[in-house]
Amino acid sequence: MEKKSKSLDALEIAHRVIDQELDAIRILKSSLDENFQQAVDLILSRTGRVIITGLGKSGAIGRKLAATMASTGTASYFLHASEGIHGDLGIVHKDDVIICLSKSGNTDELNYLLPVFRKLNVPIISITSNVESVLAQHSQVVLNIGVKEEACPHDLSPTSSTTAMMVLGDALAIALLERRNFTREDFAFLHPAGSLGKRLLVRVDDIMEKGTNIPFVRRDAYMKEAVLEMASKRGICMVVDAEKQILGVMTTGDLNRLVERTEHFFDIPVTEVMNKNPKIINAGTLAYTAYKKMEEYRIIAMPVVDDQKKLCGVIHLHDIMRAGIF
Repeated sequence: MEKKSKSLDALEIAHRVIDQELDAIRILKSSLDENFQQAVDLILSRTGRVIITGLGKSGAIGRKLAATMASTGTASYFLHASEGIHGDLGIVHKDDVIICLSKSGNTDELNYLLPVFRKLNVPIISITSNVESVLAQHSQVVLNIGVKEEACPHDLSPTSSTTAMMVLGDALAIALLERRNFTREDFAFLHPAGSLGKRLLVRVDDIMEKGTNIPFVRRDAYMKEAVLEMASKRGICMVVDAEKQILGVMTTGDLNRLVERTEHFFDIPVTEVMNKNPKIINAGTLAYTAYKKMEEYRIIAMPVVDDQKKLCGVIHLHDIMRAGIF
């Protein structure tokens, strides 16, 4: 019974904390005003980077905000407040804008930095709960998160305040993203190794088989030659004319159906066996589009053509998987 009671207590605590942090977000939403618009306009007006600084848990949120902004089109850098007062201030340039995070707004390490920012004539945006603080007084724009009490029962550990800071930071990053007309393609460009980046960047001709690895025979060939091509080049063979225009395609599936009809097929012309309406794809198409097409038609390979509709490669499902596109 005691074990069950403790479990219930933990669940009740979790519900209470979540409710308190949801309340913090609601307070944040109601407290947003024209200052948020001013912050967005100020950042967009600067030609340098957004330098984000903070200490402790606020610093951890600042580091996350810097990463979010950098990945969504706003050049940003995190400056640890303690490191800043010991030499790292050199990263701040006159064309930058500063975002300072501090619930109290009276953090000593941040306060040491403020006169330097002012001397550099770099504008400051503060994210704080104390609009009367030293930080707020040094800021061109103050974003009030409005959190007075933490979810911690002792009102000590930053919980509700850091949640509100993170949500406000996300709102700021996304507002900038939309104002910059930052697209999925832009996102992919900044995330070339991620699956989304690869879906939006990797083309068929980046991963297809080329040159001597392309399995094909001429229109006057017989099945023996086609079988040898399929056997040595991953189970597909294209039939082309003298200009390398695709006339048809054969796969191991076609071969299996042929074997069921006759055991003597080596001397059968390929034009009698090939699929005359194959699914093909252009070399410049996104590899992800090729994958969706294979999925739609339940095939595992497709011939690839250039802009003149000439055979220039073949792409396999395994090529797409190996490229990490999904």
